[in-house]
Amino acid sequence: MPKRLTREQVDRYHADGFCFPVDVMTRVEAEAFRGRLEEAEARHPEALGATSRNNAHIAFTFMDEIIHHPALLDAVEDLIGPDILCWGTVLFIKEPDTPGYVSWHQDLNYTPVEPHDGVTAWLALSPSNRESGCMRMLPGTHREGVREQIDTFHADNILTRGQTIQDLGTSRAVDLLLEPGQISLHHGRTIHSSQPNRSPDRRIGVAIQQFVPPHVRERDGRGYAVLVRGRDRYRHFESLPRPRRDMAPEDAARRDAVNAHWADFLYRGARQRRAY
Repeated sequence: MPKRLTREQVDRYHADGFCFPVDVMTRVEAEAFRGRLEEAEARHPEALGATSRNNAHIAFTFMDEIIHHPALLDAVEDLIGPDILCWGTVLFIKEPDTPGYVSWHQDLNYTPVEPHDGVTAWLALSPSNRESGCMRMLPGTHREGVREQIDTFHADNILTRGQTIQDLGTSRAVDLLLEPGQISLHHGRTIHSSQPNRSPDRRIGVAIQQFVPPHVRERDGRGYAVLVRGRDRYRHFESLPRPRRDMAPEDAARRDAVNAHWADFLYRGARQRRAY
């Protein structure tokens, strides 16, 4: 029996490449995490600004607690088993009434992990709906392989390279409506996007991208990961420790090293680089 997901949600994930909504914490708990995020933004703006939101779990305790949240890990375990590594995180924050959007893409087009057995969890810390620019998914596209994407570097596209899959039929896209404390789960090949935030509030999402079982590895090297549940019998990744306080110098240095490693593969072959 699944620990957190219903049997229908498990089946839906395998059929569509995603499932939602999944309750993993109360609204009060989610609002508390939002408060800690915004306090950290005020104290460390250079470390959590718009161009520095990758892998905050390495240096901030609130993000570390999120990736270790028992109910969230129960949901992930229902899909990939009891041994779980966190490979990376991204804070996707859209400020109120701003033009930032995410084009149609697949995570695994530029995420160098194999085999494709992981899952991305996306936690809402504020309402994620049509007005605020929720994620949109194309069901079943995880079964179609990795599609070619072109780089646009569009100023309003918040993906690293503005990478875009062209010539898509999107009439069957599903809006992933989430309230604070709920998650969606999606496969790394599922094609998805999101529109700008036209609401009066920030749209704050925590993407754990991805949770992977330990037999997964990076194609070109050892990489980094945090063991969040179970055992790692394979040791494909350098194991990262949990932060004891926010932005301790040794943790900040580890985060810088991981983000530099990420930049090497995110921008491989690109004609230019952004600051994130």
